[in-house]
Amino acid sequence: MGTALAVCHGRFGRASLYRLNKPLAPHAHREGHIVLLVDGMPATVAVDGAVHAVDRGHAVAVSPWQPHEFRPRDLGAGAIFLTLYISPNWFLEMSRHIGQVMRFGAPLVVVDARMRRLAEQIAEHLASGHAGEHLPGLMHELTAAAFEASWSLTSDMPPASGWPRIADFRIRNAVRLMNERVTDACVLDRIARDAGLSRPHFYKLFRQNIGLTPNLYLNTLRLERSIHRLTETDDPVTSIGLDLGFASQASFTRFFCNNIGIAPTDYRRVSLHAA
Repeated sequence: MGTALAVCHGRFGRASLYRLNKPLAPHAHREGHIVLLVDGMPATVAVDGAVHAVDRGHAVAVSPWQPHEFRPRDLGAGAIFLTLYISPNWFLEMSRHIGQVMRFGAPLVVVDARMRRLAEQIAEHLASGHAGEHLPGLMHELTAAAFEASWSLTSDMPPASGWPRIADFRIRNAVRLMNERVTDACVLDRIARDAGLSRPHFYKLFRQNIGLTPNLYLNTLRLERSIHRLTETDDPVTSIGLDLGFASQASFTRFFCNNIGIAPTDYRRVSLHAA
């Protein structure tokens, strides 16, 4: 199990400083995602099945809802990683003058001296326990630099403002139902039926329209709910897990660790909010 050194939430999304020594299960995030090595041995992140290195000279950038899988090299002491989860709406608002939607051009990003300096400043702010008013600006500066670097080696153009609409109305309805029923047990079979689809057809259409499996999407919703309650309420961890459909605190903790890398109690202990 990894160790949370610091987590800071804000309008930008969140920034975390973790010591990780175990692989994470395949997962996705609503936010854009940038992983940088701060100290220790490199790791890899598999994005849509392609493996990319996270080392002193390279970061990995993951677009919203893009499936990925983290794999550290040091399975003993672990290594320290700075992980940014950037709200797409906040990034669009901050970049309004150029109208950039958060879709990275390529997962592998070359970390230059400026990006390394920004990452170190963010890590220092987090480690101090006082994120302060400077963190959002540093977050945007680093994210914008990673965004530009991700498009520098491709002939494609960054996407303009606006998000693609889910084409199939049955999948749009299924997504709505999943958000409403995220705490239900065996929810996917019922949602497929309520959407008028067989289970295999539902899974196929969902992946075609969303880009990931219904299970990964549902896991993301459960993680979002659990993180919100861990950081915004004093609810016991056991209650949070049971309310999200887990049979016990142990099964909830295992799910949280497999997807985030640390225990929910550890996450709550170090979380703070930016001004």
